[in-house]
Amino acid sequence: MIRPANISHFKEVNEISCLYEISKALNASLDLRESLQNILEILSNRMGMRRGTITILNPHTSELQIEVAHGLTAEARKRGRYRLGEGITGRVVEMGEPIVIPKISEDPHFLNRTRSRGDIKKKNISFICVPIKMGKKTLGALSVDRLFTDEVSFEEDIRLLTIISTLIAQTVKNLQTIEEEKEHLLYENIQLKSELQEKYRISNIIGTSKAMLHVYEMINRVAKSDATILLRGESGTGKELIANAIHYNSLRAKGPFIKVNCAALPETLMESELFGHERGAFTGAYALKKGRFELAKGGTIFLDEIGDLSLNVQVKLLRVIEEQEFQRVGGTKTIKTDVRIIAATNQALEKALGEKTFREDLYYRLNVFPIYVPPLRERRSDILLLADHFLEKYNREHRKNIKRISTPAIDMLMQYHWPGNVRELKNCIERAVLICVEEVIKNYHLPPTLQTAESSGTQSGLPLTVATENFEKELIIEALKATNGNRSKAAKYLDTSIRIINYKIEKYGINPKKFKIT
Repeated sequence: MIRPANISHFKEVNEISCLYEISKALNASLDLRESLQNILEILSNRMGMRRGTITILNPHTSELQIEVAHGLTAEARKRGRYRLGEGITGRVVEMGEPIVIPKISEDPHFLNRTRSRGDIKKKNISFICVPIKMGKKTLGALSVDRLFTDEVSFEEDIRLLTIISTLIAQTVKNLQTIEEEKEHLLYENIQLKSELQEKYRISNIIGTSKAMLHVYEMINRVAKSDATILLRGESGTGKELIANAIHYNSLRAKGPFIKVNCAALPETLMESELFGHERGAFTGAYALKKGRFELAKGGTIFLDEIGDLSLNVQVKLLRVIEEQEFQRVGGTKTIKTDVRIIAATNQALEKALGEKTFREDLYYRLNVFPIYVPPLRERRSDILLLADHFLEKYNREHRKNIKRISTPAIDMLMQYHWPGNVRELKNCIERAVLICVEEVIKNYHLPPTLQTAESSGTQSGLPLTVATENFEKELIIEALKATNGNRSKAAKYLDTSIRIINYKIEKYGINPKKFKIT
């Protein structure tokens, strides 16, 4: 017959052994959930406890969710959600005190939310739940099932589980922090995608010219489809902006939008960049790397400057388009992908076909739905709209208060041929904003490339005289604009006489009625 003293000693040894294994489990893995899962298995194996759960409180929603469980299916674990104060688990977390239900079949407060015990009225099961606390703050609860017998000491079980809950409190706190950060990142991700969709709405693209209206029509026609698109146009016309608008107005808007500049990398690196590589595939490949096509799965990939791809990479790109599959560099595994392709080029691909520097079969695969993005010289009516937009943008960025662009400066912007297109106009306005210390951008704030002989006073004859006259003419025009074409007020504005103003107006052929707002 085993004496009570020997039984007590055996229990103590078993508990100490159990706590030692739990301490080892907490330090054995960097995976927090795996550590907690191991602890529940130790309780089951060493202490004869059946189902076990660790439930964590979301402090923002006051909701409890089973984080790890032993003896429960994945479906049952998902059902284990409680409000603070709801059921036994909710009450333990709310009060911060342990609760024991000797027989769950006899307690109406036991919800059996996980539905993992069958008909609890027929079950002879005890339920023990203790809070997981850090200081005075309750983070969650540790609960276990065990068979009800007369020999069970609930006081000893509570004592042991309370010690264990103290050991795991920091791990639970770390998990709680991770969940909060995940929720925050998810919220930020949703907000960012929402902002991007708003930013790249077609109506937000600047331009009302006939050429741009045609571009908008093309975007509307193709955005919702999965058709491959080829954007054509000179450098700086805004092809990337159009690609953004297509993606964020498509059915793939919630997926990734991956951009690749095909002219930025040499051939040896471009293949790895697009398709990824296996560890050890080449010197320096110390780890597996996913390529852009793999990262873009479910979304859109934008291949800018597609005409600069080498023939070798063109062959592999053609296979991806045709088969929707590829292999990483140095790999043998075939990877399926679901990606929409938008390509862009400023080159005459037809000429490249004739020179055999671009594959004909790839050209026809890409040229499914071409969109021509017009240069700025073909949409001159948009220049002033764009200039005003950039003026407002750089006013904010550089904390300036420039109110407008002078008429002579506008004339210079309109007369220039803009070889760098919208990008050049953008840089031009930023430069003017930076050097302007007045409230109006004048022609001398614009870059020298925009200065014509007439506007800069450098034509042959009398350079100083002509330059002075040009400056004087601009001052008078500005004064007339400020005074609604009123000559008398313009004279006061310039601190001169009405006689001199009338003389200068006649001399320079200025029409004051042009500046009168009716």
